[in-house]
Amino acid sequence: MSFSLQDYLEELRPLIDVDCGTLTKEGIEVIANQMEQKYVDLGWNVKRIDCGIAGTGLEVRNKPEAEQIDVMLIGHMDTVFPVGTVAARPMTFDDKRAYGPGVSDMKSGLLNVVYALREMDKETLEKLSICVCMNPDEEIGSLHSEKWLKSVAVNAKNVLVAEAARADGSLVKARKGMARYRLTFAGKAAHAGNEPQNGRSAITEMANWILAINELTNFESGTTLNVGVVKGGAGANIVPDHAEAVVDVRFWDNDEYAAADAKIRTMAETPFVDGVAITIDREAHKPSMVPSEKTEALMALVEESGKELGIDITWQEVGGGSDANLTAVLGIPTLDGLGPAGAGFHSADEYLELETIEPRIQLLKKVLTKIAG
Repeated sequence: MSFSLQDYLEELRPLIDVDCGTLTKEGIEVIANQMEQKYVDLGWNVKRIDCGIAGTGLEVRNKPEAEQIDVMLIGHMDTVFPVGTVAARPMTFDDKRAYGPGVSDMKSGLLNVVYALREMDKETLEKLSICVCMNPDEEIGSLHSEKWLKSVAVNAKNVLVAEAARADGSLVKARKGMARYRLTFAGKAAHAGNEPQNGRSAITEMANWILAINELTNFESGTTLNVGVVKGGAGANIVPDHAEAVVDVRFWDNDEYAAADAKIRTMAETPFVDGVAITIDREAHKPSMVPSEKTEALMALVEESGKELGIDITWQEVGGGSDANLTAVLGIPTLDGLGPAGAGFHSADEYLELETIEPRIQLLKKVLTKIAG
């Protein structure tokens, strides 16, 4: 089957030109319906998964009755962009790149998986039990799909995540873990002129926390904590009874993160300002993804596939998390970045490198064929 870039872009456009930011259920539904139809046309079994407020997830299998899954492929249907983005900048392309919300993160990855499976040799597919999971909420940490994804992954031998390859074409072998905390400080209000001593300042407590949290950063090991959002107070003449901070944590070492987490929780037991209560809410968490021996064997298979196709395979360790983190922590060989190359994720500059689309479809087919062999 010869590849037509024109046909590919025409099939990609309706996946881009939909406002489908996380929790925009109507938009997610439009994407889910399109993806479902592609697999129904292939004769695969599609199960719709209810992911609560995030909307629909899809679990697609060629052998729904098989207990073991040889390859689990993961991709997400949501973007980070608000409603109105598509009207402002729908999909466009020139002779080198395509542009638009989610064009490389990660609608082209979803479409590449479909293309690879459409073109796979029937006999090879017969040898494999494949499961493709598409979730609606990866961009907020897969809060509503994590349980489902993990329940599928425990039966999988290999996991391939079709997020975009890096701008230079590198695949991803390791990803930092992440966590996000919302800290709420409850003090006692008082008039700043008449009786400040009767107040308990939530902002003073928060300020002490910010300094203490900054102390937990270790640039050498890669554990970093960033207090990125703060708010509080009602007026300059009032001792503030409320303050709030949002903290982002990134790490390579899961144990070092656990120690930082324990420290944050212990701090809440002994406030800096007597009489201020602290509530800690961990809103998101993904463990880091670091290659195991089994992962290295899978990497070798990908490198060999690349060599046979004349694609130079390079690897990167990256700071951002993805669904690969969720399956890697279960001990399942997991690789990421198997989509076409792109960059500018989460910005108006996002782009997809057109010349990488077909080679990455071929790479995916070759990797699946080798796993089948």
